[in-house]
Amino acid sequence: MKVTVVGAGAVGASCAEYIAIKNFASEVVLLDIKEGYAEGKAMDLMQTASLNGFDTKITGITNDYSKTANSDVCVITSGIPRKPGMTREELIGINAGIVKAVSSSLIEFSPKTIIIVVSNPMDTMAYLVHKSTSLPKNKIIGMGGALDSARFKYRLAEALQGPISDVDGMVIGGHSDTGMIPLTRLATRNGVPVSEFLSEEKLSEVLEATKVGGATLTKLLGTSAWYAPGAAVSAMVQAIACDTKKVFPCSVLLEGEYGFNDICLGVPVVLGKNGIEEIVKINLNDAEKATMVESAKGVKAVNDLL
Repeated sequence: MKVTVVGAGAVGASCAEYIAIKNFASEVVLLDIKEGYAEGKAMDLMQTASLNGFDTKITGITNDYSKTANSDVCVITSGIPRKPGMTREELIGINAGIVKAVSSSLIEFSPKTIIIVVSNPMDTMAYLVHKSTSLPKNKIIGMGGALDSARFKYRLAEALQGPISDVDGMVIGGHSDTGMIPLTRLATRNGVPVSEFLSEEKLSEVLEATKVGGATLTKLLGTSAWYAPGAAVSAMVQAIACDTKKVFPCSVLLEGEYGFNDICLGVPVVLGKNGIEEIVKINLNDAEKATMVESAKGVKAVNDLL
């Protein structure tokens, strides 16, 4: 299993680190446009191999896509990160050109690869890859929902004052502060609905804290987060590499599913060796359906800027 990560910044380096530590890939190629930057990050990470007990080879490359040839999975993290007060949508002007060029270069050398899009605004960037490449829809996946769901479970465990391992929950919809939909109604603690433990008021607080999870971290850090995004990507890559058929909410091209067409939106999918193995249909109530419609409107408005 060969994995390429484009962008050796904080998110990309975290992706490479977590993938390597999990020891399921034979090679991770870390590529960046800044001379020597990816090489330095790769060397630093390889010097942790004996300490962290992994055998994955991490190779750093400066802008030579021929070295990414025959990658099974490619992760696009490149682009400018969010700054305090900046929305994901404001990034589109710069990041669209970057993502289009990167995806084209990757496919030139790895025509059968699966692409995971991390760059923001993520739903629109995933849509752009669909529109500008010839990859089938099952091989283009937006990362957002996996990260948002991890943040949701963190907030639920915090409210429950219990371990995160007890908690299960999912976020669907657009990967934006206004578009994401934490499904509090379906969230559970060891199979018991969290509504049995938390009041409506508390669940509402959890929902709102989840929706601004990225913005909260951007304000604290002065830039986008990187540990949780890197971990989210590594979990998705592992599901593909090991063909686990694990369910993640991901941004995928919808063609009638959930009543939407020609849009990438976060819904639960089964991930395996073919990328998206299945789009999972869950029964939403009327309020959730209405919120999903509003979320889709927001994503389409950003898509129109393309």
